[in-house]
Amino acid sequence: MSSQPRSTRHGPRSHVGPFSTHLEHGHSLSTFNKDQTGFTTFHRSERERSWFNRHNRGKEKRKKKMGTDEVPMDDKAKRMRDLLSSFYSPDPSNSNTSSNNASLDDINSTSFDPDQYMNILAYKSNLEGLLQRHVEMAAEIKNLDTDLQMLVYENYNKMKSNISGMEANMEQLLEKIMSVQSRSDNVNTSLFDKREHIEKVHRTCNLLRKVQFIYDLPDRLGKCIKSEAYADAVRFYTGAMPIFKAYGDSSFRDCKQASEEAMAIIVKNLQGKLFSDSESIQVRADAAVLLKQLDFPVDNLKTKLFEKLQQSITDIRLNPIERNNASRDYSAHEAAVHEFVEAVRAFRVIFPDSDGQLVKLAEDSVTKNFVIAEEYVKTRICPDDLLGVLRVIWNDVLLIDEVLQEAALSNHSLEAAKAVLMSFVRSAFSHLLQDISGSLLQILKKDGAEQCSLDVVLDASTKSVLQGSLNVLLDFRKILDEKSGIVVRLRELIIDWVQEGLQDFFTKLEDQFLLLSGRSNSSIQAHGLAEGAQGDKAFAGLVLVLAQLSAFIEQTVIPKVTEAREIASSFSGGSIRGHESGPAFVPGEICRKFRSAGEKFLHLYVNMRTQRVSFLLKKRFTTPNWVKHKEPREVHMFVDLFLQELEGIVKEVKQILPQGKRKHRRTDSNGSSASSRSNPLREEKLGRSNTQRARSQLLETHLAKLFKQKVEIFNKVEYTQESVVTTLVKLCLKSLQEFARLQTFNRSGFQQIQVDIQFLRIPLRDIVEDEAAIDFLLDEVIVATAERCLDPVPLEPPILDKLIRAKLGKTEQQNTTSS
Repeated sequence: MSSQPRSTRHGPRSHVGPFSTHLEHGHSLSTFNKDQTGFTTFHRSERERSWFNRHNRGKEKRKKKMGTDEVPMDDKAKRMRDLLSSFYSPDPSNSNTSSNNASLDDINSTSFDPDQYMNILAYKSNLEGLLQRHVEMAAEIKNLDTDLQMLVYENYNKMKSNISGMEANMEQLLEKIMSVQSRSDNVNTSLFDKREHIEKVHRTCNLLRKVQFIYDLPDRLGKCIKSEAYADAVRFYTGAMPIFKAYGDSSFRDCKQASEEAMAIIVKNLQGKLFSDSESIQVRADAAVLLKQLDFPVDNLKTKLFEKLQQSITDIRLNPIERNNASRDYSAHEAAVHEFVEAVRAFRVIFPDSDGQLVKLAEDSVTKNFVIAEEYVKTRICPDDLLGVLRVIWNDVLLIDEVLQEAALSNHSLEAAKAVLMSFVRSAFSHLLQDISGSLLQILKKDGAEQCSLDVVLDASTKSVLQGSLNVLLDFRKILDEKSGIVVRLRELIIDWVQEGLQDFFTKLEDQFLLLSGRSNSSIQAHGLAEGAQGDKAFAGLVLVLAQLSAFIEQTVIPKVTEAREIASSFSGGSIRGHESGPAFVPGEICRKFRSAGEKFLHLYVNMRTQRVSFLLKKRFTTPNWVKHKEPREVHMFVDLFLQELEGIVKEVKQILPQGKRKHRRTDSNGSSASSRSNPLREEKLGRSNTQRARSQLLETHLAKLFKQKVEIFNKVEYTQESVVTTLVKLCLKSLQEFARLQTFNRSGFQQIQVDIQFLRIPLRDIVEDEAAIDFLLDEVIVATAERCLDPVPLEPPILDKLIRAKLGKTEQQNTTSS
């Protein structure tokens, strides 16, 4: 910075004329004083304020005398005037008033808003105006920087002139300090001899006190032995060891000998505590520390002490059953853990090179606790019990981590906890699968146990699947709601495990359904089920329950599990698997599997029931000699057996499947009326001879097939009572037709089949939905029998009607008697 005066460097300035002249004559605008903190401050003098006021009043008088207005000043002159006015004004409120009245585009006001200023400037000015304003502001900034430098220079000159008088004051202060120092030296010299004497007496007193301590040491050690204050005894003895080493063979021989005898007793007692099983680990560790301070060789004791430490792990081993069954008082375990931690800390002090062994010991202890927890979660436990066990293990890990940070048990526990939580998820789904299988197996019992009805088993199974799945997921949500401990760090993994477990559960449930629907004796014996005819009947009912249960899982369980609000929000996420693995749980795939499984079970049930009835029909056709059959006198008993089997099937189906709508119902079909007399075509045929009538009837039947509307016999089986029963009856009648084609009949055998089939039309019409197909199949049985008959002459209608009415009356009488 240049040392030239301001007037010579920048030239005269019209707006500061008297003020600059005042500076050039050496008058100061303000004086520099130092306040109590030592910082320089400005203080305006009263004379300077009065001069400034007189200057302004004189300026106003000159303007009035000249009769002209003041020449407008530029922005910089106005800013300088405002600064001077605010500095010399007696009323500080003037500056505040001026700032409050400032316009929004005043860049010097305290309430200046740069964004608003730029908006106003851009609105009022064009591009040339903005560039001109930019040039002006750059010049103002440069002038302000120059003024700031000048102000600092002037302040420095004023401060330098005021400091020049401080040198004389510092010389006076130095003289006073030297005077005080000389007087202090005189006092120290006069008291030197007395101080030397006092120090000598103090050293003598300390020596006598030490001598007295040496002479009293045997008694002190004896008192410590009686009170078992071995730590104090070791401290006393180790403090006296330097004196014994220097003067133990001369002046203090007796004291040294007595002290060594007492210390031998102390060492023996400490060894006893070290190897005593009744003492705690902390007491034994303290004894080892004291022995080491006495230079006793404790390295050979390291193995024994470490074995004791290993044995103490059994005290901190987790016992989850006692913890959950007790009154939540787990203070004994906590005390054992604290004792183990203190023992580890003491062991590290005694044997600094034992960190590796201690780390392995701590890891083994934590691993065993997690192994115990993993076995515990395989039983049926609630999530609160699991969380309680994990909290105990985690608290133990944190305590051990405080003394063994090298072990990093938190990371080690993280890996072990994964196995525990994964085992809990798998066990929960496994138990749910067992519950569902158990409810299904109530259908099949042996050893005389009572069998449950199908509707009861179906109701229990649906509740087990739906409510059981929701309850399991709610249990998992409780675990995810845990906000502390190790569970928080494994949240994403738990979500993935639950989704994978849910997918695997439904897959295994389908496999279990397929296993239960197996027909082999090995599968029946494996589940301890009943065998024989009753077992086959119950087994068919189980297949029907499995079919309806599969449809229930597809239509109800999967949507409710995926759409439940309190569950879906908790298990959304889980990004550990990665995108390449795909989603863990795919509801659409599960629905497709159970839809296909339900259809298979429904067809299997129909086939199983059809095979049982077909066995009865086969026995009916293969047992008698149809060539020598006698004239029919009544409906054969196989019809009653056939209707009984159908009645049992209808009862089973009504328990499980819903009722559907009847289709193709009609009241007039060939051969289906109670009496044949109303058919004029048949009356016309009866007038012919027997041979001609049989041949013409067979020919007419074949011709009728050509022009008869095609009847759909076998169609898709629906989950309704009528659909299943109708399909089963169709298959049975088709089997009956095939069995008839394998035999050869005489006239009486053909007429017996005609009577049996005519009687079946009435009861079958009440249990099927497609009567047209049933009538068609019944006619096909008669046609097949006629084709295989040597003399196909049908019964006279009055005789046929008489036999049918007799059977109906007998059946009604039996029903009345049984009721």
